Amino acid sequence: MSPTLSPRRPAIIFIFITVTLDVLAMGLVIPVLPPLIAGFRPDQAEGAALYGLFVTVFAVVQFVAAPILGSLSDRFGRRPVILLSNLGLGLDYILMALAQTLPLLLIGRVLSGITSASIATANAYIADVTPPDKRAESFGLLGAAFSLGFILGPAAGGLLGSIDPRMPFWVAAALSLANFCYGYFVLPESLPTERRAAFAWRRANPFASLQWLKRTPGVLGLASVSFLSALAHVVFPATFVLYAYHRYGWDERTVGLTLAFAGVLSAIVQGGLVRKIVPRLGERRALLTGLTLAAIGFVGYGSASSGPMLWLVMPILALWGLANPSLQAIVTRRVGTDEQGRLQGSMAGVVAIAGIVGPYTFTHVYATGIRLDVPGAGFYLAAVLLAIAAVLAERVSRT
Repeated sequence: MSPTLSPRRPAIIFIFITVTLDVLAMGLVIPVLPPLIAGFRPDQAEGAALYGLFVTVFAVVQFVAAPILGSLSDRFGRRPVILLSNLGLGLDYILMALAQTLPLLLIGRVLSGITSASIATANAYIADVTPPDKRAESFGLLGAAFSLGFILGPAAGGLLGSIDPRMPFWVAAALSLANFCYGYFVLPESLPTERRAAFAWRRANPFASLQWLKRTPGVLGLASVSFLSALAHVVFPATFVLYAYHRYGWDERTVGLTLAFAGVLSAIVQGGLVRKIVPRLGERRALLTGLTLAAIGFVGYGSASSGPMLWLVMPILALWGLANPSLQAIVTRRVGTDEQGRLQGSMAGVVAIAGIVGPYTFTHVYATGIRLDVPGAGFYLAAVLLAIAAVLAERVSRT
């Protein structure tokens, strides 16, 4: 493996490109995966529930895998974990491109859950190479990498899916395998040997990681804020595509372009506004501002009766991007350098719990909302969750 790279800026550029390619591959399949899975059932409500089951399984696997991968990265370094995950993700997309039955698609989602859990390792990588006072900006750039991937991915996925529903999977596989090759030859290691920690299964299992969060001073409350925020975010992968098809009559292309527009707004906030606003407001107030504006934005999403109205509300919700970089910057200060991987793995496990309970909750709220002629019910629930998160964050981020 490559030696550790000391300069901060080149290391961030490397991980930025790696995450962008990884998320781009994921974004390609977003417009086609929900209707592909739901298409195995003739009834729309049953199809939505089936897709919710797939999302739940994905989250359960991430809940188990993320703390393990985080601890492994503390022991063996970030680079091998990221590389092996990219390789596995590429092979998994090939499997899903070939799958013609629900069981094979389910196996594909299980493998995706394992390999995509390495995102926590990318967060630990950023903490390794960035001083505490610059972490909000760096985590904002990492968020911009996500956004950039989702700008191009869903738009391209919608266009490719209109030609052949399986084509996005093949392109995603090619990108993931290219990302593995890029990382193998270019991505440096960020964690020196002398800063690595021993690995123990009893510490790496997901339930032990939750206990560790509870024992670490000041971390559990921030993890709870992250959980509520992640739970609110589940409304998008669980219902947005189905919601847009039902309420606005959109096709794959329009959904893809709308998600790309959301990615542009998010990239502007996290890649540009975070580094300007967070130093002025401070990390704590930026966190509270992002959560509050997101709650307002979700009310607008649920109330938008037409596509243009939804597009007008999207910039408000995009300011949610101020919250996560600030939260990450705050929480990374509360553990040592040899436990950043464990921290990020444990935080990812908390997010995965949101992914476990969220799909069932939001798909059923969505289905109930359709029956009651309140199609935006899921977005209203997300607004309530973020309002609670803002109140909690105000309390736990004081010190």
